[in-house]
Amino acid sequence: MIPVERWMLPDGIDEILPPEARQIEHLRRSLLDLFHRWGYDLVIPPMMEFTDSLLVGLGKDIDLLTFKVTDQLSGRSMGIRADMTPQIARIDAHSLRREGVNRLCYAGHVIKAQMQSALDTRNPIHVGVELYGEAGLGAETEVISLLLAVMELAGVRDVCLDLGHVGIYRSLARAAGLSAEEENTFFGLLQAKALTEIQSWVEQRCADAQIAGWLSALPRLAGARNILGLAKESLAGAPADVFAALDELEMVASTIQARFPDAQLYFDLSELTGYHYQTGMVFAAFVPGMGAAIARGGRYDRIGEVFGRARFASGFTADLVAISRLGSVVPEVSPGIFAPAADSPELWQMIQTLRGQGERVVVAMAGNHQPEQDQHCDRVLVEHDGRFQIKPI
Repeated sequence: MIPVERWMLPDGIDEILPPEARQIEHLRRSLLDLFHRWGYDLVIPPMMEFTDSLLVGLGKDIDLLTFKVTDQLSGRSMGIRADMTPQIARIDAHSLRREGVNRLCYAGHVIKAQMQSALDTRNPIHVGVELYGEAGLGAETEVISLLLAVMELAGVRDVCLDLGHVGIYRSLARAAGLSAEEENTFFGLLQAKALTEIQSWVEQRCADAQIAGWLSALPRLAGARNILGLAKESLAGAPADVFAALDELEMVASTIQARFPDAQLYFDLSELTGYHYQTGMVFAAFVPGMGAAIARGGRYDRIGEVFGRARFASGFTADLVAISRLGSVVPEVSPGIFAPAADSPELWQMIQTLRGQGERVVVAMAGNHQPEQDQHCDRVLVEHDGRFQIKPI
């Protein structure tokens, strides 16, 4: 039997070492401060919950990503969170029960039972916001604006914002009379962008030429803002809900472009990530060289219904580590002071006074009379004529 190295981590499980850990933590604090300035209140949900509440509202995908254990106290099934969205919905609906608009934010690890790609991590750090109680497009424009503000603060460049609306596909599927099985099959083909297979599938199942034309056009309706006008032409005669969704995309895009003139907006009307729980507009942030989105969000009304309180809801989740690595913000690290072992009350008091002033003070250990390189000290605390003084190294 081949011995397993004790220091090896499981596949997809990462650790973060200095100095990157400091940079990520600095960004986390900066983003939480940003959310606070926008009126969002921080919540810290538990890492584990009963699966009865943890797995509701987001479909079977979240179930497959969730580690499950048996609670030794109650005998009930518990899950380690793979997504914080259901937890925040529970807090809004049950724990807080605020009236009117409620803005919440969060930051923390999630754990995934599976890797969603070969380069994926199973223990990402997520940051995000959720806005509850607003039915109008003001919710979408605020959370998208805040997402772009996050990218600006982190110094992430060349962000492309991908916008879509699940209401378009949902309305066309109803008009086509697709069964649940057919809807799921066509959904899979759209996500794979399998144009040939989509055309063949539509021809076999749609006798109505107009409906077949709508479904065949959908995967090709992707591109710059002019794609919205083309979509209205290609989907002429479609249900009114389709054009209402296109109008929503147009209005939100106009607001976002006015607020962020340099924002790169891309529209993909067959982008259906989160389709099984999203109810309206969806969006994702991409940057060149990254195969996966670094942030995703959208509208998911009624997610709190299972907790006894259906609420309008919009929000986003971002990958903190990815944003930190792509960004240009590096926290300044002030060099520290190397001090001898605190053998006297006077020296100890001096060290504590310096720390209280914000100085980094590294105290010598046995056999350690000079600072190590990774201790980042450029000064030393020495005794001279009965008094302690700081001198450069």
